Amino acid sequence: MVTSAAQESMGIAASLRPVLRSHAIEDAAQKRRKLLAQGAVCDDVAIQGKFIGRVKPELNGCGVDAAVQIESVSGVRLSQASVMDCKTAKALRRWIENAAKPAFADIGGLRGLRIAAHYTCRTRNNEPGGKISEHGRGRAIDVSAFQLKTGQEISVLKGWDAAASRTAVQRAHKGACGPFGTILGPKADRYHLDHFHLDTARHRSGSYCR
Repeated sequence: MVTSAAQESMGIAASLRPVLRSHAIEDAAQKRRKLLAQGAVCDDVAIQGKFIGRVKPELNGCGVDAAVQIESVSGVRLSQASVMDCKTAKALRRWIENAAKPAFADIGGLRGLRIAAHYTCRTRNNEPGGKISEHGRGRAIDVSAFQLKTGQEISVLKGWDAAASRTAVQRAHKGACGPFGTILGPKADRYHLDHFHLDTARHRSGSYCR
């Protein structure tokens, strides 16, 4: 026979379970946040990498004052650690979360990006005597392929017009307009047939999307 005192104790224990469970969940979340924060840059746990500081210019107009080297963004791995400034890293996060991930959600989910270029001190399209590229200022990144969770890789070159992937690839391209200032893809010119060029330069008329 269960006494009233025992029943009361059982009731108290039952009422405490949700509270204890909530504390356990919060403790686990805090531990995860701390672990993520160990590799976080730009004051954003979604952007993982390391701070590398000033990148000295090799040519007049190049260089980055406070560069970071990014390895993953919002759980999406970059094929190579990529150097850029925090403004560009945050634009990359917005694009991945709001456009790239949703674009590929129905065909396998986005796992990684193949990076064709990040910081490099050079002129635009490597033209002799040309203006310094946004790559030379740490404000640009080039994406040549999308790596899915299924193991499949969809290149910009082949995926742009392919029946199975063109909707996703073109949606990802369109979604970069806004987070980035300049967006160039296969329809822009012969230099961008096989990759997306994304940079954070700003134009008076808004984002330049081609």
